[in-house]
Amino acid sequence: MTYPEQDSGPATPPAAAPDTAARRDWAWRRLATPIGPLLVAASREGLVRVVFHADERTARRELTRLEQLFGGPPLAGIPHLTTAATELTAYFAGELRAFTVPLDWSLSSGFNARVLHALADGVPYGSVVGYQDLADRVGEPGAARAVGAAMGSNPLPVVVPCHRVVASDGGIGGFGGGLETKRLLLALEGVLPAPLF
Repeated sequence: MTYPEQDSGPATPPAAAPDTAARRDWAWRRLATPIGPLLVAASREGLVRVVFHADERTARRELTRLEQLFGGPPLAGIPHLTTAATELTAYFAGELRAFTVPLDWSLSSGFNARVLHALADGVPYGSVVGYQDLADRVGEPGAARAVGAAMGSNPLPVVVPCHRVVASDGGIGGFGGGLETKRLLLALEGVLPAPLF
């Protein structure tokens, strides 16, 4: 299936669309950013997905997955998509420190969701937290490794700032978007010095 490079798909679902009781409305957009293209998807509930390195192949794979999850193709007119794109653009321009776009947490559950909520609510712009500290915050002091796995499952990177979670030894830790992307995000927020080149 080919997806047009735009905010979303057709304005109305095709005649053979799945049962509307199972369908959730969603839309997507690809953004050019200093860390590479991001695919951003939103539902009527809020921002639902951010995907790093969204080249054609990655975008096609993710859009197929989202179409299956939401029971049909993307639609036009999802206001949270515009809000998310505007806020991400302002963030990368250094003009936004806190996102206000509503979040649709439907792609996260259980322990991972608890950790991601604690991260989103308690680790502000320009600060970092250790894996162990985040485990302590959710009442699971023996779960530092599981916190790392939760970061890897984050459906909303950048907005839910898993780049702000670092190793206790002073290293920056791992990152699903790649260590260079993590360094660039931490530099943007003033946690690390800006790269020389």
